[in-house]
Amino acid sequence: MTTTTTIVTGGKATVRRSSRRVEPIYYLFLLPTLVLFTLAITVPGIIGIFFSFTDSIGLGEWNFTGLTNYIAIFSDPAILQAYLFTFGFSVATVIVVNIAAFLLAVGLTAQIRFKKALRTVFVIPMVISGIIIAYVFNFLFSNSVPQAGASLGIPWLETSLLANPDLAWVAIVIVTAWQAIPGTLLIYIAGLLSVPGDVYEAAGLDGASKTQQLLRITLPLVAGYVVINVILGFKGFLNAYDIIVGLTGGGPGTATRSVAMSIILGFNGGDYAYQMANAALFFIVAVVISLLQLSLTRGRNTLS
Repeated sequence: MTTTTTIVTGGKATVRRSSRRVEPIYYLFLLPTLVLFTLAITVPGIIGIFFSFTDSIGLGEWNFTGLTNYIAIFSDPAILQAYLFTFGFSVATVIVVNIAAFLLAVGLTAQIRFKKALRTVFVIPMVISGIIIAYVFNFLFSNSVPQAGASLGIPWLETSLLANPDLAWVAIVIVTAWQAIPGTLLIYIAGLLSVPGDVYEAAGLDGASKTQQLLRITLPLVAGYVVINVILGFKGFLNAYDIIVGLTGGGPGTATRSVAMSIILGFNGGDYAYQMANAALFFIVAVVISLLQLSLTRGRNTLS
């Protein structure tokens, strides 16, 4: 509700700044979500941070150990390798997903036949479970691709990519991108459809080619959508777990073990407090990265 106060002084009316009052019913609607979020996210998070300063294994007795767990993380090569893989994988996947999704969006918003049917087809991977996708591609990379490599005489394809410590991450990027492209594609399609057609008509009259229109008109006008996809994608890929489990299980060895996988394996292996410290650090890193992304893109993330 908005209220405005008018004061009459000497025959002249002075209008003070209006004040906005929130109806109590809105707080009532907010309460269930706030309670659920607090019980499911906030309280477990606080408890986890508390136990990260102990030697707890998840049950039984425990003792305070201070910053011991946090200090140990910085000298643990397995944890450092997991962070290195996770960030490298996230950056590579964000690049692949956004380039592929943007090009597909440009094609699916052009004057082509059956574009509505094609949009439906390209969105299908988004509704399939990640673990199912991973098992299907596991079979392909372990059987079909090596057979194709042997038939074509390509030595590095004759063995499964998933068994190669240097190339297994490529398979994970491909499968993750295959599932993530549809969501990114929909956002880009929305952005491209928001660009007025008159802009392209004027550019065409000025002699601009299709490539020039794409680089000098389309990209600047959908820059806000690019920012959204990059931020959402990077934050999502940092938590990669199910596809990695289904494809490589973190192997060969620990070559493709992500931070999320390290944390969950630690919980199951009795390293509850240690991995809680790892989770707390990972949360801080994710928040810092999000703030950096927002600060670097401030002023350029307005949707056209």
